[in-house]
Amino acid sequence: MSKKIEELTRAACAVDYAFQRMGGKYKARILFHLREGILRYGELRRGMPDITPKMLTQALRELERDALITRKVYHEVPPRVEYELTGDGQDLLPAIGLLCEWGKRQMKQRNLPIIYDRASRYETEEEVLTSV
Repeated sequence: MSKKIEELTRAACAVDYAFQRMGGKYKARILFHLREGILRYGELRRGMPDITPKMLTQALRELERDALITRKVYHEVPPRVEYELTGDGQDLLPAIGLLCEWGKRQMKQRNLPIIYDRASRYETEEEVLTSV
């Protein structure tokens, strides 16, 4: 049994298990971006300008290892890699949508600016919330 699988089987509860698979600073955001369909590495990078290439690559590898996304490599010049949600990854979208709604309510209560993803096709809060 791999070390990662052993760690996941030692989860204290179902919430712990879920957050071990999709937790972290960037994983849920990557899954949220992939809700729109297949994206290439560069598209993900542009959609999250605050993440370093190293951290994006690491998060993508972990999501792939946890079977939440698939990675398809095209052997051509220049190389092309595409990422897509698996069924398990798609199952997380409603939960991520609820977290998004909760976060926006909290930000409004604290008078914090809500910045919408400029790389996304969504420009308003309503469009983001109804897309999930």
